[in-house]
Amino acid sequence: QVQLVESGGGLAQAGGSLRLSCTASGRTFSRYTKGWFRQAPGKEREFVAAINWSGSTTYYADSVKGRATISRDNAKNTVYLQMNSLKPEDTAVYYCAARPGVVASHLVDKPYNYDYWGQGTLVTVSS
Repeated sequence: QVQLVESGGGLAQAGGSLRLSCTASGRTFSRYTKGWFRQAPGKEREFVAAINWSGSTTYYADSVKGRATISRDNAKNTVYLQMNSLKPEDTAVYYCAARPGVVASHLVDKPYNYDYWGQGTLVTVSS
């Protein structure tokens, strides 16, 4: 059974940092594109960042560009999202997602392109 488990969420102050992790089990995800999405209360799920299977290419939403870094450790089957200079508007449930192979750059931000999802981890940023 394929499972993605996020961790690292919690309460942070504006201007602070958090590092989210997503560990996969059930199969080897080394050849998978992985992404982070988030969903705030009353809003649609939105793209945050994505990374190709080798880690050589990354993508970011404009809202987090310059503040977020996505990385992966294929040996650990884990993808990370480092968030710095947190803002109250970053408050959301953060989800990791995965899909096999390559995702076209204009499609990495589309949730429907991802086959596997974690249960989410809540990030709350206080002002």
